[in-house]
Amino acid sequence: MAGIDIRKAPATPDFVRFREGFGQKFIVTIDTEEEFDWGAPLDRNVHGVVSVPALRTFQEFCEEFGVVPIFLLDYPVVDSPILGEALGRPVQEGRAEVGLHLHPWVNPPFTEEVNASNSFAGNLPADLEEAKLKQLYHAIAGKLGISPMIYRAGRYGVGPNSAELLTRTGFAIDTSVRSRFDYSESGGPNFRDHPLRPYWIGADRRLMELPVTTVFWGMLRQLGDWLYPRMWRMPSMRGVLSRVGLLERIPLTPEGISIDEAIRGIDIAIDDGLPLLVFSFHSPSLAPGYTPYVRSEEDLEAFYNWWRAIFAYLAKRNIAPSSVKDIMESVELA
Repeated sequence: MAGIDIRKAPATPDFVRFREGFGQKFIVTIDTEEEFDWGAPLDRNVHGVVSVPALRTFQEFCEEFGVVPIFLLDYPVVDSPILGEALGRPVQEGRAEVGLHLHPWVNPPFTEEVNASNSFAGNLPADLEEAKLKQLYHAIAGKLGISPMIYRAGRYGVGPNSAELLTRTGFAIDTSVRSRFDYSESGGPNFRDHPLRPYWIGADRRLMELPVTTVFWGMLRQLGDWLYPRMWRMPSMRGVLSRVGLLERIPLTPEGISIDEAIRGIDIAIDDGLPLLVFSFHSPSLAPGYTPYVRSEEDLEAFYNWWRAIFAYLAKRNIAPSSVKDIMESVELA
């Protein structure tokens, strides 16, 4: 695993194969994090965890649809005294799953300067990235009594040492790759050329990459990988192409994506034969006032209505919910 850089798209991907009958499924992942001002400079000391009780509400909502949500926990959330009350029993009983979500600036040990570059954990020295990763891992294990197996770097910020550190710590799945997105302008990774299908990181097949699902839709979608990056500095042109149905980038998330857009994205992902559709959002969106996407109680009701519509559509298309446990039990290694 040494020398393998998750930020680099594999030249010849070793795609994960699932047992016969697995079909096409979906998972719901939640970047479960503290509340902070997304428009302000990062600050180690200015944040809150007021939205943690809302995790239980979403958990109970998912149970109505037979969905096992995957809460990717960062350090302030794990450190919250009410996390166990919110998720303890569902995790112990397998109705919810948890993993890691590393925000370096609020995750001890605190030895680095807080700045944009260091907000991507993969940019840190390997020993510091590992120390933060292990402190979060052991905090989750101690709080919830489980050994998490899935990881997503905060801000999708993996680096040259991340694969080796994850494998050494005992992770089976990384889901830090957000295919068709580029964060290099702010010091992060560029995932524009990464596959959407799950693939193995390294020849030993010990670590699976489970990319967050984003598809191109429209008459020009086959040219999306080439065309969309070339319009990066022309957002108005991207908007025009989207409105006239020529090209639209659709991540599977309730944050900024309408129900109709998400359904178009689901259809494309199904038609492309993706074995797993990976949905994601940020946990502060579960309470009004903490993200740009949910500002009011009306927004929150719309948020839940989005999920109702999407779960119903997935059921209509015979796309069943999956989980980390289901994925691990369904992988073929031979």
